[in-house]
Formats: sequence, structure tokens, C-alpha cells
Amino acid sequence: MLIKALAQTLLTLLALAAPSAFAASLYSAPRYAAILIDNSTGEVLYARRADEIRYPASITKVMTLYVAFEEVAAGRLKLDDELRISRRAWGQAPSKLGLRVGATISVRDAFGVIATKSANDISVALAEHISGSEAAFAERMTATARRLGMMNTRFYNASGLPHADHTTTARDIAVLSRSMLRDFPTQYPLFSKAHYQYRGMAVANHNHLLRTMPGVDGIKTGFTNAAGFTLAASAVRGERRLIAVVLGGPSRLGRDNNMQELLNIGFDVLESRQRGLPFTVASRFAEPDDLPDAVMDSLAGDVAAMDGAVEQPTRAVQAVDVASAITALGDAGVNSATLASVRSGGGGRSRN
Repeated sequence: MLIKALAQTLLTLLALAAPSAFAASLYSAPRYAAILIDNSTGEVLYARRADEIRYPASITKVMTLYVAFEEVAAGRLKLDDELRISRRAWGQAPSKLGLRVGATISVRDAFGVIATKSANDISVALAEHISGSEAAFAERMTATARRLGMMNTRFYNASGLPHADHTTTARDIAVLSRSMLRDFPTQYPLFSKAHYQYRGMAVANHNHLLRTMPGVDGIKTGFTNAAGFTLAASAVRGERRLIAVVLGGPSRLGRDNNMQELLNIGFDVLESRQRGLPFTVASRFAEPDDLPDAVMDSLAGDVAAMDGAVEQPTRAVQAVDVASAITALGDAGVNSATLASVRSGGGGRSRN
């Protein structure tokens, strides 16, 4: 209760200081986890519960394609090879392309519809073609994750459809995204296509930021009821590239808006550094230092989770008597050094 009381007071004080920035944050959403990194250096500019276990949903397919690109590079898979749709592939839940059992699709087209439409049926067909079964392919996905340094990720399918043990972290997804950019720069533009032309049909990309935010050129969205709305995104501005990951978004718009804020603020912080201004991403969000799930869950309210139907509601902020709040914390046993930090508006250490 002491930690919760301190967190509540700090959040209120910070919100009063910068309400517009506070409104853009999703830190209080129960499943929210995020990270923002500088692609060139690997520096973490922002992290919120970045190492907490989460479900990736269809961001999984970035690894599916990474493994497939390895096969192409090794000469074991060719873009003109044909994948056959098995009954298992045909039976996958949407999103799917919907080819009938026995139909075929080229590897080239498979890559395109997986990167844009996030086709679960085609992901399974690709996995079966490469490894003989989806289960064997998933084992390779996990082994590849370990090799890349994704130490908290386990894959059990090629699609990201729900599985209790198919989990990852925001930090691991950032590692994967950075690895894709580094290892397969020629194939990466697949993730940049707003549409992919498949047999005369324009297959739309689920990543709306490709069309709405200049500089965004990838990488992958996802959604399941268990995961919430997920997104790994990368954007370029000048000579800088940032990679951001948002997991557990409560709505598509909430997730996308939060991602835009992360990227925009991240670029602003890098530019501010060049002018000698010590801003951090967390401070621009008017957030406290990172807190564990138990505390964040106690602060979170009920949030709608309808894709595109509602904006992420802003957290109501009531005016408070700051002196009385600090006195209350003192009565609860908070030490004098922490109280001095609250009085000065420091709110503890902020991670950037």
C-alpha cells in the first residue's frame, strides 16, 4: 500500500505539470509494455515493463519470415518455389488468405501476404514447407531467437495465434526487429508495403502508420484477445532510425497513437541532445520511473478494447493539495529523501 500511495501521488503531481504529455501515455493499461531504441547504437531511450512476459500475437511472423529469409540466403528456398496448402493450414483462424486445400502459392507471394495481410494459413504452409511440420518450425524459431539474444521468448507456432506458452517481451521483439533490419536489408522493404498485389488483388497492410506517419517503413502489427493490440514499428528521420515496440495496447487507435508519440518524442529527444538539452522520453510522457506489474495493475482502470472504435481514454486527474499529499506520505513512513524529491518535483529517477 505504501508503494501504491507514493506512486499515485507522484503520478498526480507529474500529470499536473504536463497534462498533454500524460494523456498520450498508455503506462496504466494493464497489459502494456513498451520499448524504444536507437537502431544504430542499440541505446534504450524508453522502457516500460520491457522484460515482462507478454503475448506477441502476429508480430510472431517477423520471426517466421526471418527464418524463411535464412533459407533463401542459404539457397534451400527459392522465391519461385510453390507452397501447398495442407488441411492444417486451411483450418487456421483469420486473418487468412483463404486458399483451398491443395492450392499452391509461390514463396514470393507468401512473403508478401504474410508481411501485409498477416495470413495465418500461409504462415503455416510456409512453416510446413521448410521444416515438415509447424511444430518443428516453431522449435527452430525458438532456437533462432536464442541465437539472436531473445532469451525470454518461446514460439509454439508460426502465426502468433493463441498458445499459453507462446510468449515474448517488448525487449526481445526489439532485438528481433533490429536483427531483421541488420541481417536482411534487401527483404525488409516487404514490411514497408502499404499494399501487396496478389493475383490482381491489393492486399492491405494492417500497419496503418505506413500511411499516416511519415518516416515509418515497417514492421508488424498483431492482435489477439490475450495479447491486446501489438505493434513493432521502425521509422527514419534524417540519418536516425528508431525501433519501438508496443505490446498490450487496449485499442488499435490507442496503440497507434502511443507508437506515434514514442517515435516523435524519441526523435525530439535525440535532436535536443545535440543542443545540449537533457530531456528524456519518460519525462516528456510525464511518467514516473518504471514500476512492476503489481503496482501498475493497481493503478490501471477499465479500458475499452475495440479495434478502432474508441480512442484510449485519458486518465482523470484531480487537483490535489500537494502539501497535504506529502504530509500523508510522511505519515505512511516514506523516508525524508524521497519526500524531498517529491517536493522538488523530481518524482524519483526517470529512465530514458
